Amino acid sequence: MEEIQSQSDNYRSSSSSASSPTSRVPSSNFFYLRKPGSLRQPISFEDSPEWEDTDIDVKVEEGGDSINVVATPASPSLSKLNSGSLPSPPLPEGAVVARKMAGASVAWKDLTVTIKGKRKYSDKVVKSSNGYALPGTMTVIMGPAKSGKSTLLKAIAGRLHHSAKMYGEVFVNGAKSHMPYGSYGFVERETTLIGSLTVREFLYYSALLQLPGFFCQKKNVVEDAIYAMSLGDYANKLIGGHCYMKGLPSGEKRRVSIARELVMRPRILFIDEPLYHLDSVSALLMMVTLKKLASTGCTLIFTIYQSITEVFGLFDRICLLSNGNTLFFGETLACLQHFSNAGFPCPIMQSPSDHFLRAINADFDRIIAMCKNWQDDHGDFSSVNMDTAVAIRTLEATYKSSADAAAVETMILRLTEKEGPLLKSKGKASTATRIAVLTWRSLLIMSREWKYYWLRLILCMLLTLCVGTVFSGLGHSLSSVVTRVAAIFAFISFTSLLSIAGVPALIKEVKIYASEESNQHSGAFVFLVGQLLSSIPFLFLISISSSLVFYFLIGLRDEFSLLMYFVLNFFICLLVNEGLMLVVVTLWQDIFWSILTSLSIQVLMMLAAGYFRIRNALPGAMWKYPLSYISFHTYSIQGLLENEYLGTDFAVGQVRTISGFQALRSAYDISSDSNSKWENLLVLFLMVVGYRIFVFVLLRFCVGKKKSVLKIFQCNVDKTNTR
Repeated sequence: MEEIQSQSDNYRSSSSSASSPTSRVPSSNFFYLRKPGSLRQPISFEDSPEWEDTDIDVKVEEGGDSINVVATPASPSLSKLNSGSLPSPPLPEGAVVARKMAGASVAWKDLTVTIKGKRKYSDKVVKSSNGYALPGTMTVIMGPAKSGKSTLLKAIAGRLHHSAKMYGEVFVNGAKSHMPYGSYGFVERETTLIGSLTVREFLYYSALLQLPGFFCQKKNVVEDAIYAMSLGDYANKLIGGHCYMKGLPSGEKRRVSIARELVMRPRILFIDEPLYHLDSVSALLMMVTLKKLASTGCTLIFTIYQSITEVFGLFDRICLLSNGNTLFFGETLACLQHFSNAGFPCPIMQSPSDHFLRAINADFDRIIAMCKNWQDDHGDFSSVNMDTAVAIRTLEATYKSSADAAAVETMILRLTEKEGPLLKSKGKASTATRIAVLTWRSLLIMSREWKYYWLRLILCMLLTLCVGTVFSGLGHSLSSVVTRVAAIFAFISFTSLLSIAGVPALIKEVKIYASEESNQHSGAFVFLVGQLLSSIPFLFLISISSSLVFYFLIGLRDEFSLLMYFVLNFFICLLVNEGLMLVVVTLWQDIFWSILTSLSIQVLMMLAAGYFRIRNALPGAMWKYPLSYISFHTYSIQGLLENEYLGTDFAVGQVRTISGFQALRSAYDISSDSNSKWENLLVLFLMVVGYRIFVFVLLRFCVGKKKSVLKIFQCNVDKTNTR
């Protein structure tokens, strides 16, 4: 036991000495190498290759009004690893060269964010946070889950939810100004990509949606973004794969989502959890790529939950949060010193980020309480022998009284004492251009998504053949009228039910819209018009192919004008049904509930359509008013029957004849007016417009605000359970 205790004392002693930059010596057992007195440089790891690139040194000029990025040549010696430069392999002839970006300084002072009901004991999600980010550097916001990382990032970027209230000040280049469109990029934690497009196609369409100007210029921007995120080997591969071909790995997909924001060449890039769902190798590759991006001059600010040692060594500055409190802000190596000064030195063989999160994550208290009876022979379960709440208070108090906090305040003062150049908007693509781009992109997606579009077409054709063959050979006698009504009802109703197969594709479209709308790449009107225009060719193909097969198998009247009305009626019926499903999908934004709701609505509309019981005989409450009047089946079937039977006569015996209207009176309720079929068509058209307007309202107030019926329902359930 004495030997073990001696080893433990030596372990903690070496940890404490390792945390001091002045006493640090290179050792094969330690992960960091640092030159004394170079606290303004990011740390790197010892076993890195020799990097030949340029070092980015950010300086604030004494008499200047802006932040300058100065490039200095790097030495190939090992000591130059401390510059934080990145590996740059020799470029092949004709390769794209990284384009330098003009970054911008960002500073936030006394930033507090409150969200009602977000915390159990307090509405404050972020409490009096101070910090800054400089061009050409990576500033990371780190902390355990629900510590306020994403909220702080969104507060700095000006993207807080409308229910959140922000207090404090955010400065960009020394001025309290809103960051205009195109001057910054924001990458959400979970972004929706289009799996049926290649990387190059996806970025090209994104550039067309975002940037004004000519097409040739946007191709150059796309190639720059591909090179910046090291996606050259994947540029022509489908993001989601095809048939038996696998899609891109998660790491590459994450880089594609970042590259989408780079087509605007932003001066500031915000990323929420760039390492989300990535393994250690993909995480290191991602951070090396981002470090390379920062070396071009861009200001990078992102959140992170945890990182391996090599990734931690690439950070320039770290903002450590716990329950909304800032426990440290400064350079990465200084954070190690801060923990050592507070009495929590980082063990030699432990990752700094693991050590930080262990000290400030309250979840470990429960783990230790569970494991206290079966700790191993190496001592305690953790090197931090203190309650997490006490550790957090100690770290916070130590930081507030430290020179690091004073240095942050001094730097913020220097960055804000004089206003630099204001960020300017780079302009947007016109509305007409965006509509054209979305329409063409949707058509391309439809041509490749065989499961949701081509399979639906095949199923409609098979259903039409089944219905047509079942009701074939009816003839034109009076006895065939009722059977023909049943055939038309089955055709309209069952093809409408088959349209539910397109719900997953519509949900994808809504999610893509939500992702693009959050960064102002698209809008509700642009999305709706583009979606409508792109769906018209596909729905018209279904309508004309199915109508022709059904029309001649059933043996309807052989007149071209009547056939064209049948096709037009069925086509508008499909448009109405598409709009109805779009309403349901926008409300729920969930596949299961959308399909269940759509199926229920279709069944109710079929029951009230007037086939099982004539409309005038339906019960007045609910079934006749309003269901029979809002059911598109009613107007479609009524118009098709009027198209077929108005103006016809049927012989009854040898002398007497009755009109088609009289023959239908007992089977279906139609009008005797010859123009009534066009009135029914007009009602269907108004339904197409009405559903789209409803979707427009939902997109503006639900999807744009990240709300849905399902989320509201879940929130209400959570509140009820809490009570």
